[in-house]
Amino acid sequence: MRTLAHLSDLHFGKIDAQLLEPLRARLEHIAPDLLVISGDLTQRAKSGQFEQARAYLDTLPQPLLVVPGNHDVPLYNVVRRFVNPLKNYKAHITDDLSPFYADDEIAVAGVNTARSLTFKDGRINEEQVAVLRERFAQLDNSMTKIVVTHHPFDLPEGEDNDDLVWRAEMAMEAFAGCGADLLLSGHMHVSHAGNTADRYALHGYAALTIQAGTATSTRGRGETNSFNAIHIDGGSVELERYSWDEGAMDFCITSRMTFVQESGSWVEKKAVAA
Repeated sequence: MRTLAHLSDLHFGKIDAQLLEPLRARLEHIAPDLLVISGDLTQRAKSGQFEQARAYLDTLPQPLLVVPGNHDVPLYNVVRRFVNPLKNYKAHITDDLSPFYADDEIAVAGVNTARSLTFKDGRINEEQVAVLRERFAQLDNSMTKIVVTHHPFDLPEGEDNDDLVWRAEMAMEAFAGCGADLLLSGHMHVSHAGNTADRYALHGYAALTIQAGTATSTRGRGETNSFNAIHIDGGSVELERYSWDEGAMDFCITSRMTFVQESGSWVEKKAVAA
């Protein structure tokens, strides 16, 4: 079994500082095999904000796989936005925009969906999909294959489809071909989990999408700060959502869901009443 901790949308520059130490302690207690952060480490992509983010990341459990989000691209510095949009991200976080982690049970591939030409939307292109396809094709079929992006491939009911990553259908067809199991994302500051069957008609295939809320930002959009712990055991995934409890001054489990793989699709396993 492997455990991932999945954080997103830290937004250094606009954080609730009282959450930082309890979050670090809770992650240390979970002791994940891999810590995943799906973008928006900063609020405005300023060097000082990245320095704060880097200092905090260094206190968290390792190894770490991180991808940028749209807030990690400068908004008001037009020259840097178009000439070198991820300069500060590369300088302080990592210059690897296609991070990859693999052991004998899981493979996790990060994809940069942040773009200069749009303020908040994201995009995945054919070159990025080709890299994923090549990486996953070399792996044993028994391994759980995971894709990490900032922008989501699926959304909670009632959300605007404009928030989906651009060219999602093209990417999903490739994911079906190479057997991508889990799609982790953020961006919405809202937690969500489900499979892709309703949105994408791909015969015999439905990925499990898991969206993290914001771990530390003050911009909660109606949901308290949270993160995910994902326990992967072959054809079974248990998702625990940890949410901030003001009274306990800690991140506590507020929901638990189990998904199992059946005939190429991930479906929720409902609890059976006693």
